[in-house]
Amino acid sequence: MSELSTGWAEIYAAVRRIPRGRIATYGEVALLLGKPRGARQVGYALAALRGSRHRIPWQRVLGARPRGHAAISILDPMGAAVQRAKLEAEGVAFDARGRVDLSRFGWARVRQPRIKPAARGGRPGGAPGAAGAPPRRRRAR
Repeated sequence: MSELSTGWAEIYAAVRRIPRGRIATYGEVALLLGKPRGARQVGYALAALRGSRHRIPWQRVLGARPRGHAAISILDPMGAAVQRAKLEAEGVAFDARGRVDLSRFGWARVRQPRIKPAARGGRPGGAPGAAGAPPRRRRAR
């Protein structure tokens, strides 16, 4: 990996953890690294692998699609065909629309923790008047 970008080493390490026959989305890899808005960085890191010798299973990372699916995001038809062939050789099945069912082939789906919204008028950080605390009363003058 000496010729690969060292700044993306943690992305490459996360992608190496995806087992054969499983896939993850760019966003899931980013979330796994603690970067919930880092899907595009994951894409840049994997695109940088093109034309270099490496042992990173880049084909196992796909773009998210609605309703629990993922699909190949490579716009180059040759690159997309190579990715699909590699995944099919690992046993990953595509539907008629070229999508992969994440409930069947997804790997350790990382879910972002839900953040409870503050109550109306509440102040973040536990300040007086925060959600759950009684409202302040104004003194009569």
